[in-house]
Amino acid sequence: MMSTNHGTAALKVALVAGASRGIGADTAKAFAAAGYAVALGARDSRALRDVAGEIEGAGGRAVAAAIDVGDDDSMRSFVALAVDAFGRLDAAFNNAADGPMPAPLAEIDPDEFDVGIRTNVRGTFLGMRHQIPAMLDSGGGAIVNMASVAGVRAMTNLAAYVAAKAAIIGLTEVAALDYADGGIRVNVVAPGPILTHHLQRAGAEAQRLAGQSVPMGRIGTTREVADVVLWLCSEQSSFVTGATVPIDGGQLAGNKPPQMYRQGEGMAPTRAPTAT
Repeated sequence: MMSTNHGTAALKVALVAGASRGIGADTAKAFAAAGYAVALGARDSRALRDVAGEIEGAGGRAVAAAIDVGDDDSMRSFVALAVDAFGRLDAAFNNAADGPMPAPLAEIDPDEFDVGIRTNVRGTFLGMRHQIPAMLDSGGGAIVNMASVAGVRAMTNLAAYVAAKAAIIGLTEVAALDYADGGIRVNVVAPGPILTHHLQRAGAEAQRLAGQSVPMGRIGTTREVADVVLWLCSEQSSFVTGATVPIDGGQLAGNKPPQMYRQGEGMAPTRAPTAT
């Protein structure tokens, strides 16, 4: 466990699990820029130090801990870190993810499937299990869980991922109902293709194809996800709970073929792009 700031007075306090890079890191920075003190958790302690250092370098306040989201004691200690350091907990973003590489269902190793369920589903459950009592003690709060468009509409070769993200949506809805009259709002975001480090490493062609699958014709940014998470944790969304919010450029709205046919008329073939 590491602490990068020992102050205790803060207007609001946010916790981010899965904060070492990508969406989690950018959301933690966005919370800090909005005036929150932030508790950061992930497996990669070195990357966490870098994120915490950026937050403090910009004038924010942060504590950080290496955590295992699938371990009950680890998540209890992580929430306690935030409360001990800053006195309360107002917002939480459960963002950690893991699982097998894409493959047809019958080719997925059961142990790797279990990793996906443990990190995504159990990790989200354990996060909320300890965040909710801390928020009740603080007078209320807001939790945002990370799902995916794949949790709403299945995608091939992603059995563990789809199952886990669908389960997270269900957990979110139950938690929202359980604490709707307790001052705690619980929502879930469902991003489509986002330019995370995974898609960056996949290269330009993977990014181009991902953008083609989006009605808006592009992939999203990690900051666009962070902005929605912050909105869901703000008073501007004070009557929103139990919602699944797509951040997908229109993917879940339906299909947008590149060219439509007219009844009774032929369609000219689409020209392939010429080489340059």
